Amino acid sequence: MENSKINKNIESIFTDIQIKLSNKICLENSFELANLKYISGVDLAYWVQDDNEFAVCNIVTIDFETLKVVEAKHCFDIIEVPYIAGFLSFRELPLILKTYQLLEITPDIIMFDGNGTLHYRNLGIATHASFYLKKPTIGVAKNYLKIDGVNFVMPDNIEGAYTDIVIKNKIYGRALRSHRYVKPIFISSGNWIDINTATNIVLRLIQKDSRLPIPTRYADIETHKWRKILKNYSSS
Repeated sequence: MENSKINKNIESIFTDIQIKLSNKICLENSFELANLKYISGVDLAYWVQDDNEFAVCNIVTIDFETLKVVEAKHCFDIIEVPYIAGFLSFRELPLILKTYQLLEITPDIIMFDGNGTLHYRNLGIATHASFYLKKPTIGVAKNYLKIDGVNFVMPDNIEGAYTDIVIKNKIYGRALRSHRYVKPIFISSGNWIDINTATNIVLRLIQKDSRLPIPTRYADIETHKWRKILKNYSSS
């Protein structure tokens, strides 16, 4: 009962923060597309060891023109904030910010393996993190977050086809078919970028061998690699 009360208090505090920040979201481009040079992808992986929960965060930066990786950084730590549905960003932000401080190359846009405005209060990790990173952000989720009971409409089985996810008469995000015969991914603006530009950038960064854009795909690969290394190291 006591833990339940604590969680409710945490949820109330977190909700107030999300509502305040959501009023500051700007879904207009704060940059010139022609000037984009570097785009980073962010992902985290978790594990439990000795009754502690750990996570490793990886940020992989690519050159937008050549699509080559120019930098990859990682950082790991104990995770103190419990998982509460709808408040994942509070759990992940501290480690993301620590990893971001390691970057030697400053990205122009940051892409997250998660949601942006496709969130109960329009404040998924991509949007929340933008206020601290001071960069335009994009959310790219592998799974659909159902909000207010609204299902997404499956896009046509055509590469690049998408359907808007409309909730409360507002576009929260898009279901995007990156290749034929693959499950859609879910795109949403984070902050300081419009949904059309976000969609076009994601499509530009998808290669034939994956339904995911390069930055978050490589970040995902790196997190799994480093999680294995760190788990083996700490248990040896």
